[in-house]
Amino acid sequence: MFGDLFEEDFSVLSTNHCGKGKKSKPRDSEPPAPRDFTNLSGIKNQGGTCYLNSLLQTLLFTPEFREALFSLGPEELGTLDDSSKPDAKVRIIPLQLQRLFAQLLLLDQQAASTADLTESFGWSSHEEMRQHDVQELNRILFSALETSLVGTSGHDLINRLYHGIVVNQIVCKECKNISERQEDFLDLTVAVKGVAGLEEALWNMYVEEEYFENENLYHCGACDKLVEASKSAKLRKLPPFLTVSLLRFNFDFEKCERYKETSCYTFPIQINLRPFCEQTEMDDSEYMYELFSVIIHKGGCYGGHYHVYIRDVDELGNWQLQEEEQRLIEDKASRDPQNAKEVENPVVMLKGILAEEESQQIPVNQLRQKLLEKKGVSWNKKYRKQYGVLRKYLQNHPQIFQFSPDEDKVGLREKHKLLFQSDSEGQGLQSPPQENDVHWNSEKNPPRLKENSAAPHWFDLNDSKVQPIKEKDIEKQFQGKESAYMLFYRKSQLKRPPEARGNPRYQIPEHLLNEMNAANTELQKKREECDSANNGINLHLHLSSCYQFHNGALHPLLTWKESVVDLTIDRRKTLGDLRQSVFQMLESWEGDMTLSIAKPLPAGLHLYQVLDGDELTLDGIGLVDGADIFVWNGKEVGGTKVMTGPDHEPVVINVLRLAEHNEGGKGQHFTESQQVFSCSTKLADLHRALAPSGGIILKNSSGPEKDAKNWEVFLDEDMKETVRSVGLTDGCSVLILDSHDQSFVNVASGNLTAFTYDISWLQVKNFCRVEDEDEEKHVKITATIETVRS
Repeated sequence: MFGDLFEEDFSVLSTNHCGKGKKSKPRDSEPPAPRDFTNLSGIKNQGGTCYLNSLLQTLLFTPEFREALFSLGPEELGTLDDSSKPDAKVRIIPLQLQRLFAQLLLLDQQAASTADLTESFGWSSHEEMRQHDVQELNRILFSALETSLVGTSGHDLINRLYHGIVVNQIVCKECKNISERQEDFLDLTVAVKGVAGLEEALWNMYVEEEYFENENLYHCGACDKLVEASKSAKLRKLPPFLTVSLLRFNFDFEKCERYKETSCYTFPIQINLRPFCEQTEMDDSEYMYELFSVIIHKGGCYGGHYHVYIRDVDELGNWQLQEEEQRLIEDKASRDPQNAKEVENPVVMLKGILAEEESQQIPVNQLRQKLLEKKGVSWNKKYRKQYGVLRKYLQNHPQIFQFSPDEDKVGLREKHKLLFQSDSEGQGLQSPPQENDVHWNSEKNPPRLKENSAAPHWFDLNDSKVQPIKEKDIEKQFQGKESAYMLFYRKSQLKRPPEARGNPRYQIPEHLLNEMNAANTELQKKREECDSANNGINLHLHLSSCYQFHNGALHPLLTWKESVVDLTIDRRKTLGDLRQSVFQMLESWEGDMTLSIAKPLPAGLHLYQVLDGDELTLDGIGLVDGADIFVWNGKEVGGTKVMTGPDHEPVVINVLRLAEHNEGGKGQHFTESQQVFSCSTKLADLHRALAPSGGIILKNSSGPEKDAKNWEVFLDEDMKETVRSVGLTDGCSVLILDSHDQSFVNVASGNLTAFTYDISWLQVKNFCRVEDEDEEKHVKITATIETVRS
């Protein structure tokens, strides 16, 4: 299936491979996410490469394999820097495998990429998208490594760790002659169909005998005749690491199609191979093996997904079962209040807050504010240094919190809500500690199992995702569409040195340590830059000295650009930090400083609430990018008192009056002006301001058109209402009709039903001239048929 997928051609290295430290694909603008609470790195899926990821993780967590690989230095393998040199012999596959292992162990990223490794295979993008079989890949990868390591001290790496021998024997029952044939293996392939489990399959293969008798006789070379005989197979040589491939896929000859065996197939955590071996006189410890990896296939015979359960032999990861740990913390805190501060964990407080909420979820900012109210200190000051940012903390505890990133809301899962309520009612859990209970230590490092705990550390490595699991979870993979496909055992006699425990840097060569240190430094720098960019908000500061207050709003003395100062600040900083930054920018500022939210309106700049609470974060008080902040003394601007808040918003109103003759342009019967009123202005006050000599006010109720049908008359009972309550907003029009103008309209039932457009005009000569006036004056007055001439 794979063909020459892993074949190395040293003659074309200069054109096929990239240099050290350079990625073959352009990097994303966003830096990769850091490792989660397990402190283990996953592997990105390039598109159908989950089978490769599962196998690579298994090799990584085989300490003896990775240390043997790391022991091969540049003097034997060459360096990636020399890959472009035409005469250089660079062994790309082991070098890229070394580099990938170093990244998985030391680089602070959630998931590593196999792009450089698969490129070293000569793997095209077409190959990446194909779903391959992990059992076949295991054999091909081992063969490729062996080929690549020829001529180095690691030439026998695969043989030393994985090579075993099976011997097949036929014993003549007459002369007792034994005919035997040896077979080498790197993995054992065992049947699944019709077998209950691994031990039964091995028993059928290496204990049960096949007999040649009756018509089915065996030709003995020593006797030179057909005789009765027995045939059997035994394990002659056991490798340090035993790989078992399960034959899950079979062919149905009746249906002429492949199918997957999903029946129950058990396998032990520990297995004694003595019954299946040729030599049985050694101590039991020589035959004992322990399971440390289970590659799992989910799906059918034509496709699916692989992931792997792995035992962390060196305890490199942080194996914590969060629900059990948190129950222990809460229980300890409730029994020993004086020591509660020592084990104080934010999840206790967060659970308490969310359990009291009636709604299923609340905004994260609201949770942050409630935490501040209860603790008297913000998340950033109390917990961030140890536990990180709040949103990340919530995401890392999915068993407890139900976090919705899209809506930025969080709630407490129902199970924990009920548990918390029962605890508060005096019905707390009092179950004794179990065997696998996890305890916090007093150090700042992530909590681990107590030192004398024998509980193995198992993880589910599913591409980029890594989760701790219990050993008993392996039983779930005995049967079904998601079930075990490959098993990896290690000899129980293989013991790890104490200095390797919890030490991911153990036995990694110096040049890779330096490369990873430099890469981590660069990653940290990029995360800080990205973090600053993602959390930076640009605020527009409006300085009171550059403004004047008139016509109901603030207006710049100069241009808008000259009256505004921009300030970029991290939204996670406090209001006190913002105030200090403003003070530093405005060195000449004297007296008290008030910061108010401002908003440009059609009438001008209007001020809303004053920003209070210097300990609150800018994010917590709702400041967003592009917000306008007015900097003033909180009382007046240029000696004029400024009314603030939504109840004093200025509203620009279009005021229309009937036009005199020849006013307003051709065909236009109105004159128009704009005036500003507070939204809380009583209609009676507006009436006095616009029609001091009496008359009526009409509101344009259905659009900008000035047709008669769009106007409604404000009645006497409306005079107690405000501009806002009657629906007058920016751009609304009112029509003012005095007592004389009303003769040209028909008002019925409070609506303006028609305009009298055929207005006649009477020109009158003014004979009452003053002697000094040379110009003869004429005036025009409106006239109707009822106008009396006298």
